[in-house]
Amino acid sequence: MADISIKFPDGKVKAFPAGSSAADVAKSISISLAKEAVAAKFNGKLVDYLAPLSDDGSIEIVTKKDAEGLAVLRNTTAALLRIALKKAFPAIRLGEVSADEDGFYVDTDKDDQQVSADELDSLAVIVEKLVSDKLDIKRISLSKDDALASVKGDQYSSELIKAIDGDEVSFLQIGEYQVLSDGAQLVNTGDVKHFKFLSVAGAYWQGKSSNPMLQRIYGTAFYNQADLDEDLKKRQEARERDHRVIGNQLDLFFVDPKVGAGLPYWMPNGATIRRVIERYIIDKEVANGYQHVYTPVLANLDLYKQSGHWAHYREDMFPPMDMGDGEELELRPMNCPSHIQIYNHHIRSYRELPMRIAELGMMHRYEKSGALSGLQRVREMTLNDGHTFVAPDQIQEEFKSILRLMVKVYDDFDIKDYTFRLSYRDPKNTEKYFDDDEMWNKAQAMLKGAMDELGFDYVEAEGEAAFYGPKLDVQTKTALGNEETLSTIQLDFMMPERFDLHYVGADGEEHRPVMIHRGLVSTMERFVAYLTEIYKGAFPTWLAPKQVTIIPVSEQKNGAYADKLAAELKAADVRVNVDKRGEKMGYLIRDAQTHKIPYTLVVGDDEMNNGSVSVRKYGEEDSVSESSDAFVKQVLADIASYSRDADAEESAVEQKLEN
Repeated sequence: MADISIKFPDGKVKAFPAGSSAADVAKSISISLAKEAVAAKFNGKLVDYLAPLSDDGSIEIVTKKDAEGLAVLRNTTAALLRIALKKAFPAIRLGEVSADEDGFYVDTDKDDQQVSADELDSLAVIVEKLVSDKLDIKRISLSKDDALASVKGDQYSSELIKAIDGDEVSFLQIGEYQVLSDGAQLVNTGDVKHFKFLSVAGAYWQGKSSNPMLQRIYGTAFYNQADLDEDLKKRQEARERDHRVIGNQLDLFFVDPKVGAGLPYWMPNGATIRRVIERYIIDKEVANGYQHVYTPVLANLDLYKQSGHWAHYREDMFPPMDMGDGEELELRPMNCPSHIQIYNHHIRSYRELPMRIAELGMMHRYEKSGALSGLQRVREMTLNDGHTFVAPDQIQEEFKSILRLMVKVYDDFDIKDYTFRLSYRDPKNTEKYFDDDEMWNKAQAMLKGAMDELGFDYVEAEGEAAFYGPKLDVQTKTALGNEETLSTIQLDFMMPERFDLHYVGADGEEHRPVMIHRGLVSTMERFVAYLTEIYKGAFPTWLAPKQVTIIPVSEQKNGAYADKLAAELKAADVRVNVDKRGEKMGYLIRDAQTHKIPYTLVVGDDEMNNGSVSVRKYGEEDSVSESSDAFVKQVLADIASYSRDADAEESAVEQKLEN
């Protein structure tokens, strides 16, 4: 039998008999490696551990410690779940399967009631029996006709098979069962020991809202119990912080399918939080020289063709609306062309620069239904947007000014875990960006120079820039551990060119301004979702929808005193209510804690006679008695300080910006 040449990651090449497997290769290296190995990457493709290798190529042995090794385990667990589903529900139809760093899922469909969360434990028992039987897992090939015959009556599996190129379809033989699968698998069911079926949820077939809704079963698996326990603990924490769950508990927002996915309704509590944020942002921006404007959410399509959004961003824009007279209107995906129109409405002088324009601008994005999630991914959003028009020699100072404002805002919201990322164009794929090498080199050097001048740590990320210019992204970790962009500062030399923007310089001649895009806190939707998860729904006093609740011991005896206190607090712009439901005192106090109201006041005869209140702060077990005047001062100070300690130190970032 002829030999094949196998190249190792260190560059060494070794000959093996054709038909050798990754297992043979691993054994030739060391016995310990062979015991830990579960698959291999051959010429960059993940393959079964026992798959015969018939061609020359490069190999990387995949072990249980590798991310790909975890994917192999989860692929195998998903295959066992498919068998369990068929055993439990012989007529069930099986759709797509996926395994990644977060776990795995299997899509299912039944004529009667879909698989419920209550049935997951019984499915786990079936899988545990398959594991204890230690069945060999073998890869087999069926002709496409035989494959289709084996899944007869299952329209989804049939569709998956028909989409496969070639005449052969890959299946797994596990004991007496055959399972459609093309992902790398373990060699024996006994290696699947630590798994958990987590939840069920609806999912459109192949992610298209026009397709039937299937039932998606989520699960996860690990090679040891400690890792599984840690993962389940993190998932529990994630559930407790999930803004969708908290949003329902605190009545912040909802999405109604009758209206449309990705179009949230803000309930009074959520609207209060949003309104406080919006007023805060506007006041901060106005104090920093921004001129706030309102611009239409609709614009002529030609505006977005001129800006370049139509050419580069069309798939994320809604279809144009034909007005019947040759005009096409477009729901705006970005605010920048609108702010350019504000700038261009008058002849501008160098004396007006930097010219700062800001808006809480509503935008619309054509998001697929499967990508929508609570407030984080929506189709209608309001961006805290701002654009500055500067002379070239003003860039670095304006950049520093914007960054200083951002950091102040972060501190007020108690956001501390963030990093800076300079996002450049991909030098190997420049055709997807605005075609001006000189502009890109100059703009990227300016941003880098500004960050170096400020002395900040940052990472450089090629390929993360927008199509019209490099940017500084402020990256943060959500409470669920995901990284997302919270804020952006972006240089733009392209838009002023496209819209032929000018200002009259001190020399009386026309000059081209530079445009700086910036968003301090992203969209209102995403920012409220982020804060909800960071605070776990316990909003600081200045943001809380209800800041104080007053509970009279007896409405008849103490109700008037409670109303008097509430009136004083309302006059000071404190959001307060008097709870007169007449329920037991313990229930009302627990209810206030459940709704995470910062201050609960109990007033009875003693408080009424002494002009005092019994104060219980959220999260604390004990109450303290103090005069009503002292409490009013306390809550007003709490609000004015953004619920921070009065002696809190400046952040390291703020200190650098002030030097």
